[in-house]
Amino acid sequence: MEVSDSTPVAQVVGRALREAIGVLLPVACVGCGQADAALCDACLASVPKPPAVRELDDGFPVWAATDYDGVVRRALLALKNEQRTDVAAALGGLLRSAFDRALTELPARAGTVADVTLATIPSSRSAYRRRGYRPVDRLVANARLAAEHPLALVRQPDDQIGLGIAGRQRNLTGSLRARNRATGRCYLIVDDVVTTGATLLEARRALEQSGARVLGGVVLAATPRRILPRP
Repeated sequence: MEVSDSTPVAQVVGRALREAIGVLLPVACVGCGQADAALCDACLASVPKPPAVRELDDGFPVWAATDYDGVVRRALLALKNEQRTDVAAALGGLLRSAFDRALTELPARAGTVADVTLATIPSSRSAYRRRGYRPVDRLVANARLAAEHPLALVRQPDDQIGLGIAGRQRNLTGSLRARNRATGRCYLIVDDVVTTGATLLEARRALEQSGARVLGGVVLAATPRRILPRP
């Protein structure tokens, strides 16, 4: 466990305890309960592989590894809400498949792109304090990828539950800003789940306002009813 001088003592202790518990207590698959596996081979094999590229209403492409349903939904909720960081290895492999597909298909959509960087979307401070880690960072690391954190949260949006597409977009508009000018940079925005796409579009707005070019999004899972597969 890496600790910096700026890491609060409570977070250091909390992470150490979680790691110790993970060693001492039996691990069970979040999908079926099988012992000694965070996400067993059978559950992982059952994950559907739909067409990887989806499009938001304005044509913004989002590459998703799978649907936000079943085993993946349970595993991601366990990562985010139950301290099950052990599932990140299997989920990271799925995220990597979406990223690799994006790189393969980008030239046909955006022309030749020399350097593409992944950009994460910041968590709220309260979410980070509650968990002690950022789920997307765990997914990216386990996908053997590198990502930058070019965005800052400048306004905490209201709760999104119950909001439709237009409501989510209004709620999120202006909530993010780029930390620095990014003229000439090319980004793919990475996130865990896309529902309406409002968060990805707000991140794109903030990055483009800083001079960057945003080529699309890469996510672990997409809520099927919100984003239609590309013809």
